[in-house]
Amino acid sequence: MPKDMNTVSIFERRESEARSYCRGMPATFATARGSEITDDTGKTYIDFLAGCSSLNYGHNDPDMKAALIEHISHDGIAHGLDLHTNTKAAFLEAFEEHILEPRGMDHRVMFTGPTGANAVEAAMKIARKVTGRTNIIAFTNGFHGVTSGALSATGNSYHRGGAGTSLNGVTRMPFDGFFPGETDTAEFLDAMLKDKSGGVDAPAAILLETVQGEGGLNAASPEWVKRIAELAKEHGALLIIDDIQAGCGRCGTFFSFEKMGVTPDIVTMAKSVSGFGLPMAMLLVRPEFDIFGPAEHNGTFRGNTHAFVTAKVAVEKFWADDAFEKELAEKSQLIHDALADLAAMVPGAYLKGRGLMQGVDVGSGDLAGDICSRAYENGLIIETSGSEDQVIKVLAPLTTPKDTLRKGFKILLAAAEDVLSTTTKIAAE
Repeated sequence: MPKDMNTVSIFERRESEARSYCRGMPATFATARGSEITDDTGKTYIDFLAGCSSLNYGHNDPDMKAALIEHISHDGIAHGLDLHTNTKAAFLEAFEEHILEPRGMDHRVMFTGPTGANAVEAAMKIARKVTGRTNIIAFTNGFHGVTSGALSATGNSYHRGGAGTSLNGVTRMPFDGFFPGETDTAEFLDAMLKDKSGGVDAPAAILLETVQGEGGLNAASPEWVKRIAELAKEHGALLIIDDIQAGCGRCGTFFSFEKMGVTPDIVTMAKSVSGFGLPMAMLLVRPEFDIFGPAEHNGTFRGNTHAFVTAKVAVEKFWADDAFEKELAEKSQLIHDALADLAAMVPGAYLKGRGLMQGVDVGSGDLAGDICSRAYENGLIIETSGSEDQVIKVLAPLTTPKDTLRKGFKILLAAAEDVLSTTTKIAAE
């Protein structure tokens, strides 16, 4: 190996320029447990990112880990296409008993490829096949993935620019609160759909996130979501709720749309559905719309047998009763109060999101980035989101102990104070 290569890490030397999170957090991480992750030098960080909400139950949950180790050590199925397996049956039975039936949901479960984007692709295909229409209504600041079909529904111009081709079949409408003032964007959508010269083709589906994670923690009101559901039915479209980031307890209930008075026709799920950070995605589809023929939407990794093992444990451990949900309500308030202290430090800053998916819009991507960078230096992993990366976003594992949450916020507030004082000093000079 040439001498100069010794000073360049293997990541810089061989990994694609498409890498992202590691640019702002360049440590080499080695172990993790609960809400903490340790690098190869022994430095431990509090994790307020949780795999971008893929680790809602924390790192290496001991019960999920034990079940997975037992499964592997007994030569349990590792890969089974979409064959019947005992692990798939056990997961479906637990999901039916503890998630679907208590919520009055008769949905079928369709396993797609392991990414959220694949689930979104499948949902859009189903809606188009059911209705015979091609247009999908999506919303400003929505993020649904970066494969071509899902990317057509994603609003972010940076990601859309990477497609290298036209992105068609989607009409963008303003999300709840997109316009200043009291403009009701649901009624705006209704007017556009009813006007014969509105220029909006009849939709196959209306696709939305109740809280836009990557879009900046824009939280739709229950009234708005309910009205959108009514419009979907009125105009002959399916209602698709993307619960990939906002689901699995992230908003305080298992589904983000619970208590909103809506029953989506299709729900997309991924990220924390496995419970352990293992890749798995799925659709929940009302029976009358379960119209794909065998293998019409297929893939080698439909379902993840190891993920079935851990997902069953997650469902039974955290959702068999309402104790965990009550705990989440308490933590949501703790997060809200801590972020209010952060917002008070920055003129014009304000809180966004709900549940355990909250953050602060500080008005500047540079400022938000500087605060998160300083927090990282001091042992806190936290990221930004929003159209200009101006929102400091908290996605701590739902299982994070309250004392650890407080410790993490102490680091975050100290980082903000340090950055703001430095900025003020530079401005004065």
